[in-house]
Amino acid sequence: MNHSKESSRLQKKKGVGFSILCTLLISESEIWVTCITIKIIHIMNVSVVKWSILLVFPLIAACSSREQQVLLAEKSICVETLAEHVKVLASDEFQGRKPFTEGERKTIEYLAKEFEKIGLKAPYNGSYLQEVPMVGMTYHPSPTITLNLPKGSLTLYNGKDYLAKTPHITDRVEIQEAEVVFAGYGIVAPEYGWNDFADIDVRDKVVLVLVNDPGFATQNPSLFNGKAMTYYGRWPYKYEEAARHGAKGVLVIHETAAAGYPWASLSNTSGTNLYLLTENNNMDQCALAGWITEEACQKMFEYNGLDFAQAKKDALDPSFKAFSLNTHMSLTIQNDLKQDITHNVVGIIEGKSRKDECIVYSAHWDHFGIGVPDNGDSIYNGAADNALAVACMLETAKAFAQAPQPERTVVFLAPTAEETGMQGSLYYALNPLFPPNKTVANLNYELPLPMGRMRDVTITGFGQSELDAYAERFAKEQDRYIAPEPFPENGMYYRSDHFSFAKVGIPSLFIKGWQESREHGKEWAKAQIAHYWETAYHKPADEFDEQSADLSGNVEDAQLFFKIGWQLANESNFPAWSDTSEFKAIREASFQGKSPL
Repeated sequence: MNHSKESSRLQKKKGVGFSILCTLLISESEIWVTCITIKIIHIMNVSVVKWSILLVFPLIAACSSREQQVLLAEKSICVETLAEHVKVLASDEFQGRKPFTEGERKTIEYLAKEFEKIGLKAPYNGSYLQEVPMVGMTYHPSPTITLNLPKGSLTLYNGKDYLAKTPHITDRVEIQEAEVVFAGYGIVAPEYGWNDFADIDVRDKVVLVLVNDPGFATQNPSLFNGKAMTYYGRWPYKYEEAARHGAKGVLVIHETAAAGYPWASLSNTSGTNLYLLTENNNMDQCALAGWITEEACQKMFEYNGLDFAQAKKDALDPSFKAFSLNTHMSLTIQNDLKQDITHNVVGIIEGKSRKDECIVYSAHWDHFGIGVPDNGDSIYNGAADNALAVACMLETAKAFAQAPQPERTVVFLAPTAEETGMQGSLYYALNPLFPPNKTVANLNYELPLPMGRMRDVTITGFGQSELDAYAERFAKEQDRYIAPEPFPENGMYYRSDHFSFAKVGIPSLFIKGWQESREHGKEWAKAQIAHYWETAYHKPADEFDEQSADLSGNVEDAQLFFKIGWQLANESNFPAWSDTSEFKAIREASFQGKSPL
């Protein structure tokens, strides 16, 4: 055996091995340098590999230091600071954080001050405030509607039987003797072979439509998206589609299970709304956009000699035909208008090597302000919805500020007017700091509950995008598992600010611990959530009780969101929508330079 040749071969292999080891060590810690292969030779019986190892020690130390910084940043997210933020934002002093009020002024000043304290850059000429021009409207609809039907006269009462509002930015809307039509689910979905407006002219008529979509009613997984609500099931879509067909008005028939919330949640907050200022004052939309109870609708059918239950069954078939209810409706809505500027609050951490690309964190700051008293309390504090979420985002921003500079820019957005149709986030999505094709993902905080540490990480909109895999990876590091949302029929994916980003094609993630308490189990968690929906959701009872609140799980969720965002901010990948997502085509169009909306 030729020992000199074998020795030479081994030395070469060691050299290659060392080069690979060096590369792995460096790239794993995201220090992007080129590792040059060092050939192993002997000079004066001293192996250069020894010197090579000495040379790489500083690099390893740098890796270790960077990783340690990230870990310390993650651990800086803590219960005490979360609690301090929530106590302030959900206090009576902040008056329920309603846009256009003193509550808004206090809230945006607080957030801007916290952004500055954290060290975020102010992106609007030295300001953290993005101006959002809007019109606030307070509605005064007719107190009653009287319908003359074949079997008698029927009187409906505003608040009890129906809720009437208008998107038209004007001081008065009148509907005079408009024919009333039942249009099933009010859906036009060519991909499902569905058209509820086929063979009927609804121009200048008032259309009654069922909430949700046929998939929920049948629980048929092959019909629409089965139990999970599609956008076709959401009430904003119903309004949009009816307007496209020229309807004068639309009333969505409320059912608690299908809508995902009780009538009280609507009636407590129906008197006012906010709209983005548009050139045509929303005159292309229906003059009447509201709700009607299922009980009132049943009476309309009975007074017509019709069977409402049978009509609902008929509406589950794609061959369903809309029909007139042989009555006409008259209604007046007087509006108090207040045109003003509300504000998104935005701060950024600028990226290093790819600062023209960004990740966006979001958590809306607004709630309902001072409204209808409930048990003697008229301040809608919105502790869980959404003060705690904003606190989590502030803590995430603090963690990023303490970590090394990311490669991509990270945007922290506290939108206004989420509670009135996600208007603030929509305005940002249409007027962004970074275009959609340069925005990697949106990570949205919404309505966390202070239930302690959870075993699960619930993904609302599970299966929509590759972001699920990021959540799963880092959930495992916390000894947690991924769970799809338990009630996809409620359409929560279409009910918070991440949807504004999805509409322009940006993959969006909405996650939180929700279904299984580490300490108390699944049934306990289910009971806690049910209690919140029943007693506190969109009610004055949504308050912060520091004695009973356990924020440890919210800390864990915020740390999880930090780790997901940190990964996204330091890689070059753009996570994609799944092939079945309705947003995939929008994303692909944006990458081709086409406008998403």
